[in-house]
Amino acid sequence: MNTETPGVIGWRERVDLPEWGVRRLLAKADTGARSSAVHAEAIEEQGGGRVAFDVVNSRRHPAHRVRVGAEVVRRALVRSSTGHADERPVVRTELVMGGVRREVEMTLVSRELMSCRLLIGRTALGGLVVDPSRGYLLTKAPARRTEGSGS
Repeated sequence: MNTETPGVIGWRERVDLPEWGVRRLLAKADTGARSSAVHAEAIEEQGGGRVAFDVVNSRRHPAHRVRVGAEVVRRALVRSSTGHADERPVVRTELVMGGVRREVEMTLVSRELMSCRLLIGRTALGGLVVDPSRGYLLTKAPARRTEGSGS
């Protein structure tokens, strides 16, 4: 029996994907989703089981992007919350969130309209408890924009 107390995270956190050079990506913990998904643009099949894509860090600043190359570990048929199913490439990388560090699989998909660039599904959340009433329990919240800040 595991007597270890699981870590508690907020429903929204900032994460790093260090193997890809991505820092402070806004992520949403979603216990209703099985798989994780990262917002990717300009997805290109490279042959040899590899794919290249851009991770766009911010909806507000689309120029803040990182070009990534990764091995496709498999393809998955994923059904969105609207019921639409599509086949997506699945890649694997290290995810760091506060003191939590783990290898995760995530699908590549457009999350263009979503403020959270990464959705962390329950497969990646194993052993963690999500407090749905609070955000940023492990990581620093983004600076709040104030009236007249201009950005």
